[in-house]
Amino acid sequence: MIKDLTEGNPQAVLWRFTIPMFISVVFQQLYNIADSVIAGKFAGENALAAVGASYPITMIFMAIAVGSNIGCSVVISQFFGAKEYGKMKTAVCTTMLASVVLSAILTVGGLLGTKALMNLINTPTNIFSDGALYLRIYVGGFLFLFLYNVATGIFTSLGDSKTPLYFLIGSSLGNIALDIWFVAGFHWGVAGVAWATFIAQGVACLLALITLVKRLKTVKTTEKFEMFSWKMLRRISLIAIPSILQQSFISVGNIFIQSLVNSFGSSVIAGYSAAIKLNTFSITCFTTLGNGVSSFTAQNLGGGKVERAKKGFGAGAKMALLTAVPFFIVFFIFGQNVIQLFMSGDASEVALSTGITFLRIVSPFYFVISIKLIADGVLRGAGAMRSFMAATFTDLILRVVLSYILASIMGVNGIWMSWPIGWSIATVLSCFFYKQGKWAQSYIS
Repeated sequence: MIKDLTEGNPQAVLWRFTIPMFISVVFQQLYNIADSVIAGKFAGENALAAVGASYPITMIFMAIAVGSNIGCSVVISQFFGAKEYGKMKTAVCTTMLASVVLSAILTVGGLLGTKALMNLINTPTNIFSDGALYLRIYVGGFLFLFLYNVATGIFTSLGDSKTPLYFLIGSSLGNIALDIWFVAGFHWGVAGVAWATFIAQGVACLLALITLVKRLKTVKTTEKFEMFSWKMLRRISLIAIPSILQQSFISVGNIFIQSLVNSFGSSVIAGYSAAIKLNTFSITCFTTLGNGVSSFTAQNLGGGKVERAKKGFGAGAKMALLTAVPFFIVFFIFGQNVIQLFMSGDASEVALSTGITFLRIVSPFYFVISIKLIADGVLRGAGAMRSFMAATFTDLILRVVLSYILASIMGVNGIWMSWPIGWSIATVLSCFFYKQGKWAQSYIS
């Protein structure tokens, strides 16, 4: 299942490697969407709003897990591409031990600060209790989420994108079944949605870790490797910390936007909650393609194959544009139909129109943001983190600032307009850094 990405036709190799990752994220996002659909259908508009209100906070925790995933996967890919298997195993062990400590600290902090975080985003009184309950259960399972994401990153860095797919399919189907059982059957409301995710993620995490240990035992090394290395932790951190900051900065920005959205009332929150889940589905798919390009770039730069890494960008860009087409068609043309999936019969017209308008404003620009995320994948895989962060932070800062400015002029629709403006400018910046070519000299042996 472990695969060397430095050999074979670049486009064919990248397609075969990335498609299982793409399918994985489709299943992952489907069960995230299922949480909101089942909450809205069986527990009502306020339950949907409660899950949505806590969403940007849960994304901060997810951002740290994803950033750690990226940091370890880039370094491990580089060692794997260079055939330095002893250092590769040291990187894996160091990552896992550091992840346990970090996730435990964040879990305790999150549980103690739940109410303060919900107050921070101006959560309306009528959905505050449910939102806080959902967040507490989610944070309680953060250790599982964190270790699962790191394990997925390690599998991917070894060229194995199929194993995470199998775990994700099982976890997604299990989560949806538990959602229906707990919410529709037991009528646990928001708590049922949270516990379903907790259990499904926990089982997937344990199975992934067991499989990872077995897989690593098949990689033979002649030299000794360390169970923990401060030097290796530093190297991983040089990639992971900027990635975590990037992911967290996006999540913090989303908290500001969520706070602004919350000021328009629970019906607008419900519509935004549905639309942002669908938007996140599409963006995560593009990001996953970018992550595949990162592993491809890292392995090939580790093996000294710069021209091959450049071909990966072209193949990734084609995949991203093709992926953007169905999302645009479904969200722009059939926006009302997909938003209605989240709504019960007594949902307000405000909630429905909010979701539809958001999708119609942002979906045409999927063709733009998808290219940015592929260029970011090359920059990140090469370790060119300054360029990567500059483009990403430009997007976020513009979106947050413009959302407040435009909301004061255009109302709630002004918030949605900030997305395409921020995406467009940041895409120009990412492509400039890629074309500049300095990333090809960023790899540190």
